[in-house]
Amino acid sequence: MIDQQVPLRRGATRLSVRPRTGRFLVLAVVFICAACGLVYELELVALASYLIGDSVTQASVVLSVMVFAMGIGSLLAKRLRGRAAVGFGLIEAALALVGGTSALVLYASFAWLGESRHALVGFSLAIGILIGAEIPLLMTLIQRVDRQDAGGAVADLFAADYVGALVGGLAFPFLLLPMMGQLTGALFTGAVNAAAGGALVLWVFRRDLGRRSRRLLIGVNAVVIALLVTASVLVDDFERAARRAVYGDEVRVAVQTDVQEVVLTGRGRGALDLYLDGRLRVSSRDEHRYHEALVHPAMKGAHQRVLILGGGDGLAAREVLRYPDVTSVVVVELDPAVTRLARTDPALSGLNGQAYEDPRLTTVTGDAFTWLRGTHDRYDVVVSDLPDPGITASTKLYAAEFYGLIAGVLEPGGRLVVHAGSPGSRPTTFWTVEASVRAGGLATRPYSVGGRLTGFAAGPDRATGRAESPRDWGFVLAARQRVGRLGMDPGAPALRTLGERELLAGRRSAERVRQPGVPPSTLVHPRYWEEP
Repeated sequence: MIDQQVPLRRGATRLSVRPRTGRFLVLAVVFICAACGLVYELELVALASYLIGDSVTQASVVLSVMVFAMGIGSLLAKRLRGRAAVGFGLIEAALALVGGTSALVLYASFAWLGESRHALVGFSLAIGILIGAEIPLLMTLIQRVDRQDAGGAVADLFAADYVGALVGGLAFPFLLLPMMGQLTGALFTGAVNAAAGGALVLWVFRRDLGRRSRRLLIGVNAVVIALLVTASVLVDDFERAARRAVYGDEVRVAVQTDVQEVVLTGRGRGALDLYLDGRLRVSSRDEHRYHEALVHPAMKGAHQRVLILGGGDGLAAREVLRYPDVTSVVVVELDPAVTRLARTDPALSGLNGQAYEDPRLTTVTGDAFTWLRGTHDRYDVVVSDLPDPGITASTKLYAAEFYGLIAGVLEPGGRLVVHAGSPGSRPTTFWTVEASVRAGGLATRPYSVGGRLTGFAAGPDRATGRAESPRDWGFVLAARQRVGRLGMDPGAPALRTLGERELLAGRRSAERVRQPGVPPSTLVHPRYWEEP
């Protein structure tokens, strides 16, 4: 029998494998569990950033709560050291179930309850406690397999743990997300986690288990893996139902690109909405007011060569191409799926007037900041039609350094126009952008346009406590010399030039929110833009 063939060291546990093999298997499971644990962390951060926004805040919440919870888990694991094998098997099963389903529950909470912050903190706490309980139990198990000094065992365990974390951290963005997506990737990770933990205990340490414990572990792991597999089979139906809950019943296009999730709803030009990463980017009900106010004031003067940063939907290009003396338009868009949709979708291409069919228009796929660093071309007009300045991922595209690069590609009499957020509902955001444009070496003239019908809530109203949507759009027109009068074609939305009193108060407000020690030319993180 195997028991008689395996030599035992003095004081070691009776094993089903040789001590050296058992030690290798324990370290291999440490490696796998560490990789799975980091994937759970990254899943929470990525999904929370997508659902809630402000990725720095969400990453801080997830990591700080998890590290705190890991300490609690390590203390609680002391009670399980007497039955380390059973305890480790049950903890891995629980971790696989909680971590594997965390993305599903977070998304469901956002879709049907409209709130996912509490679920985020709860999952961070639970996953942290379970991860923290792993190492003390694994330390006990590895010393039972192969007696060695505590320092050597700790070194081996942490080496396997850190290398596993590296592999998990790289596998998440480069393998799991592109191949499986967030929800399926989390479920797959949970299944791997349960299989590795269950196999180690039921094979290597089965002699430590009584019959009841063995049956319990087999049953629990079978149920967990069955639940994760069933959820992965139904995940497509779940995503469709969640999208309907978030976007309504008229979702026509929903695709996860390498950059973002792109969703197009509505059946025609009169009722068309474009969402990027869950945020409303374009609504056919009021987009004309935004794009006319964005483009036309900057076109007063020479405008033969125009550069559009962002604006992959083609709507800013539509306004630019109305001018017959425009000779070339370059659109720099990060996500090629957006420009492809704007070119091929009948409703969206109809809304943008088939702008991509105009031979004067050229599309460049790339990051606007990086592209500006490498170009040597000069332009009469630069239109910055980028995501809202309150989104963390777009922070560098509202920094003074970015505007300095734009100033370098402007002709001597050229003009820049920037979408800067709502001055009515988020004045600090708006004026911080205006201050950053000035810090980039340009003279500015801020203005706004009303009539906004759609948009995301800007924060709770002080009087009512309810979230209020922005009612206006704010822009900054800039040039190397003093900016002249603003003008619009007859019938276009009426512009409001912000007065000197507002200008002075807004600039003071923007300066107050800068971080101590940060140079004035550097735009602060959006967290510091919010109104108290």
